[in-house]
Amino acid sequence: MPDRESDPNERSGQSPDDAKQPRPHEARDRVATIGWMLVSLQFLLLIALLVVPWRRSLGDLWPPDFTAVIGVAFIIGGLVVSGLAFVRLGSALTPTPVPVSGMTLRTNGIYAWVRHPIYSGMLLAGLGFTIAVGSVWQVFVWVLLVVFFVGKSMWEDLLLSEVHGVTWYEYADRTGGLIPMPWRKN
Repeated sequence: MPDRESDPNERSGQSPDDAKQPRPHEARDRVATIGWMLVSLQFLLLIALLVVPWRRSLGDLWPPDFTAVIGVAFIIGGLVVSGLAFVRLGSALTPTPVPVSGMTLRTNGIYAWVRHPIYSGMLLAGLGFTIAVGSVWQVFVWVLLVVFFVGKSMWEDLLLSEVHGVTWYEYADRTGGLIPMPWRKN
């Protein structure tokens, strides 16, 4: 009689197909890993925005010209938007885009205007920096940041819709993702 290797799934009563299904903790771990990878990529892009060659140095911004004034105004505006979003999230604030379990969906304050105001603020500040000192390299990195934050916000929207269901869909119908859309309000 030939030696037959036993399948560990046979002993546990699982079919081979059941063994291939991810377990709930494995799915959570995978989502958390993706979240941290996105955070890492985000920081790399933000650092790249700062370290690629500039069109002019900070010393060249005095006396300020039109682009310097507009750029600094955008930087300040972006930091204010992000700061308001940080404060509004409170205990739901997390470094990754993975929602904190048990938290309610934030839909008022700055979140009544956009679903992802932290990303919007970072993009606005990055645009301001690009306008103030930027070269073609900053423009290129800023466009990459836009593409990145659009993708990251779409993934976060998917996670939020899974957690909050109909409430999230109603909120998303009336609130822009990264850009305010007041015409969508009820």
